[in-house]
Amino acid sequence: MKFGRAREARRGRIEIIPMIDVMFFLLVTFMLASLSMQSLHSVPVDLPSGEAVSLDARQPVTMAITGDGQLYLDSTAVSLDTLAETLKSMLAAPDADVVVAADQAAPAGLVVQAMIQGRRAGVEHFLIAVKRE
Repeated sequence: MKFGRAREARRGRIEIIPMIDVMFFLLVTFMLASLSMQSLHSVPVDLPSGEAVSLDARQPVTMAITGDGQLYLDSTAVSLDTLAETLKSMLAAPDADVVVAADQAAPAGLVVQAMIQGRRAGVEHFLIAVKRE
């Protein structure tokens, strides 16, 4: 008569799913702890009063072209012939950017001609405005 062991020798298993859960919990905990340790604001100080030249915020000029072919520079209506002179007077710096906001129905040739006139005014960089989806 054979007597077997009361308990069979079983190999232990390492469950990976709970370990992944614990690792993600620790990752999130350390990320939140490190973000709370950062000082996102500077030290508050009481600044002295005085006169100083204000800094230029470099707001770009917006060139809007509507679907029916109208041109606007910062809500000022211009024609294609007067675009270069008007734009040159509006530019604060020679390396200023111009945002081109063209309607989808605007003629592509008019958009290109307006950008050529902007080049004549001294604009080096054009930014194309798009709508986020």
